[in-house]
Amino acid sequence: MHATNAGGAFDIAAALPVRSAAGYDEYPSVSFPTSDRTCVPMRLFVLPAALTALLCVTPSVAADPAPIDFAHDVLPILKARCAKCHTDGTYKGSFSLDTRATMLESSAVVPGDPAASDLIDRVTSDEPDYKMPPEGDRLSEKQVTLLRRWIEADLPWTDGFTFRTAPKSKPLALQKVEIPPATPETGEHPIDRLLAAYASEHDVTLSSPADDAAFLRRLNLDVVGLLPSEAQLTEFLANTDPDKRAKAVEAVLGRDRDYAAHWMTFWNDLLRNDYAGTGFIDGGRKQITGWLYQALLANKPYDAFVRELIAPTPESEGFAKGIIWRGRVNASQVPPLQFSQNVGQVFLGINLKCASCHDSFIDDWKLTDAYGLAAIVAEEPLELHRCDIPQGKTAEAKFVFPELGTIDASVPPAERQKRLAELMTDPGNGRLPRTIANRIWRQMMGRGLVEPVDAMAAEPWSDEVLEHLAGDLVENGYDLKKLIRHIASSKAYQSQVVPLDEEPTTGEYVYAGPVAKRLSAEQFLDAVWTITGTGPDKASANIGVEPQDITDGVAGPPVRAAFVVSDPLMRSLGRPNREQVVTTRPDQLTTLQALDLSNGPLLAEMLTKGAGTLVAKFKDLPSDVLVSHLFKAALSREPTDEEFAVALDLAGSPPGQEGVTDLLWAIVLLPEFQHVR
Repeated sequence: MHATNAGGAFDIAAALPVRSAAGYDEYPSVSFPTSDRTCVPMRLFVLPAALTALLCVTPSVAADPAPIDFAHDVLPILKARCAKCHTDGTYKGSFSLDTRATMLESSAVVPGDPAASDLIDRVTSDEPDYKMPPEGDRLSEKQVTLLRRWIEADLPWTDGFTFRTAPKSKPLALQKVEIPPATPETGEHPIDRLLAAYASEHDVTLSSPADDAAFLRRLNLDVVGLLPSEAQLTEFLANTDPDKRAKAVEAVLGRDRDYAAHWMTFWNDLLRNDYAGTGFIDGGRKQITGWLYQALLANKPYDAFVRELIAPTPESEGFAKGIIWRGRVNASQVPPLQFSQNVGQVFLGINLKCASCHDSFIDDWKLTDAYGLAAIVAEEPLELHRCDIPQGKTAEAKFVFPELGTIDASVPPAERQKRLAELMTDPGNGRLPRTIANRIWRQMMGRGLVEPVDAMAAEPWSDEVLEHLAGDLVENGYDLKKLIRHIASSKAYQSQVVPLDEEPTTGEYVYAGPVAKRLSAEQFLDAVWTITGTGPDKASANIGVEPQDITDGVAGPPVRAAFVVSDPLMRSLGRPNREQVVTTRPDQLTTLQALDLSNGPLLAEMLTKGAGTLVAKFKDLPSDVLVSHLFKAALSREPTDEEFAVALDLAGSPPGQEGVTDLLWAIVLLPEFQHVR
């Protein structure tokens, strides 16, 4: 099963992925010889063009310079020398630097080609009527070099940043949303009524309903992280109850252990909770796994969840304490500053990392804001450092939204943290429910109402939908399951995915329907383990921690991937090391993922072993029964006639381990398998 050219050689170009109408990577149809399996059985080598080019280039002896950092290398130049004439409503020469998108509307810059960019010609020219800036000193050689390298690197830009002055900030408190009247098309659901009005305003047609099989597969993967079983699929498709989708939502949400295991991945990433790695050997880091699992299992209200992380119990204190790095570290990485950065990012969607070194270049947060939040947990007076230089000033404990109340700096840290927890969950703090509502919407729908999800000061594509979701969460006692139910029961969630060819710039995105999502590393492994019966058992699994009942799942594998210590396959599939907060994982296939998914030893061993298990299980049944089972188990559908013929040929009659291994490779490489669609 190889991509070949006329001469029989492997054809890399034929196997490169293309963007499908459904919005995810799809592999071209390629002719494969069926008689020769002596090379690489049934594996599509998906080698990105970048890797192909890399294999043909002799590396330079000199080390490459550090990648361009927009915020620190380029933004100061643009602010000091260009912004006065080309941003925020003043656009001399019709050249706007407000965003990367507006900059590209002009011919002044050509991504990847500084020699063809008028911007470089102007900043190096001495002609009075042509040079830029027109007054003052010329840019230094170093500054020009940075601009050249920026253009060569295709103009990297900080997500969400704009020079345009934001409109007057909305009130911090949540705002009541008027829900448009119901119509026969929208039904009664508030989300669908709001989106119908949005679609009319933006002249867009919303996507059509997804079929039952696609809905059931999406629902199970999104809510509990597992594929629906063949029996569940068969029963659901045969069910004629008009309310069967609503009942399916209730049933899936009722699988408490599966739900908790799945959402462990989301919260482990957000809360920097892991089972091994930096800090665990020397006691400089503490797990919160047991507390987190029990909180998810019990569906702890989100406001109580937040309070117990900010003013922690001994079981939940690992998040607030952070990581004690060995040796000397930058002042911005001491545990109190980690607390400040992480609390701001996770719960409020604000970036205090830049403001931990200096006043932020990309938004309005100041050094004193980051240090004020850090001083709440500091055991000793905390001296301000600007770019690691002591300032001779002591930070004053304060919340980033002082209008909600003050914090008494004279009381012990535990009392200050308790006060912070009160302010964070104060009814007047609408940023807290907005931020988590936006994160949950992204998990379910593929793209946030605000993107990036950590830039919550940015305008959502629908302020009404965001306010409604946040308000619904608060009205229902901060019950996250009810928020998930509310989204999943809408026609919007139950509609077909729409393509998203490339990430729209801030302010340009128009919603038309949900977006396909790549399976997480944990979802992928749970799916493969379930299909092949190769999941580790409680005795053999490298489980990071063992809260009670975590291996007692019924519908999934014996041990869920969320509880297993990360291995090379998980890491290549996107599981982070969690030394930093990770709020979204990359959606695009990387070179390492392509290699592991095409010929990785861990996956190869898993599929070979799984093939043996399947052959033994189906040994007394015709091959077509096995083929039908695998397609329904993996894709929630029967194979097409063409797929059926190819799959039967691969599996053999009777099925053999080598042939079934080939068939498993073919299925797990399908973009349809690798995505929640």
